[in-house]
Amino acid sequence: MRKSKSIVSISIAIVEDDVPAREILAGWIRSANGFKLLGEYSDAETAIAELPEKKPSVVLFDINLPGMSGIECVRKLKPRLPETQFLMVTVYEDANHIFDALAVGASGYLLKQTRRSELLDALRDVHVGGSPMSSQLARKVVQSFRRQETENSGGESVELSQREHEVLELLARGYLYKEIAEQLKISVQTVNTYIRRIYEKLHVRSRAQAVAKYAHLPMGTTH
Repeated sequence: MRKSKSIVSISIAIVEDDVPAREILAGWIRSANGFKLLGEYSDAETAIAELPEKKPSVVLFDINLPGMSGIECVRKLKPRLPETQFLMVTVYEDANHIFDALAVGASGYLLKQTRRSELLDALRDVHVGGSPMSSQLARKVVQSFRRQETENSGGESVELSQREHEVLELLARGYLYKEIAEQLKISVQTVNTYIRRIYEKLHVRSRAQAVAKYAHLPMGTTH
């Protein structure tokens, strides 16, 4: 008798205080193949109390929660759930909210008008190491990088090579290491080497920290 192949489900939790929005997200996940909904929470405090035991693969987070904000909640949960990916789903489109979320450990940032198919793709992407971001937000991040470089002439300067700058910008746009290698026509091993150097120069330990710090620093570029 043939054994059926087991389907690996991506376990999801939702932290969202708006009941209709939470029900829509929960319905999308329950009806999709390859996903398992572990829990729904209307506030950060309950999520902090229960999520460390459930250990979801991905948590969908609103920012504007009653009491503690979603960003502060991610900051508290990330050390307790280092393997969990946090994906913000919010109405906020400004660069400051994006950078603040990335700085505390979020791996992606989507707008609430994101369609079902895009959200499910983003969940799969973040689960395998991607950093999904709504396209209009990615554009704002890149524009903010350029603005910071143009406007800031003093303060702490970080010298990145032209290639390191290109790698970091692609990281900020959510590219996977393999995709960066294909885009720049270099090997994945070389991408890893560039990223190690970038982390050392920025004194960070993760993609999210590198993106957030890069956005707030006046950058020098060497060739």
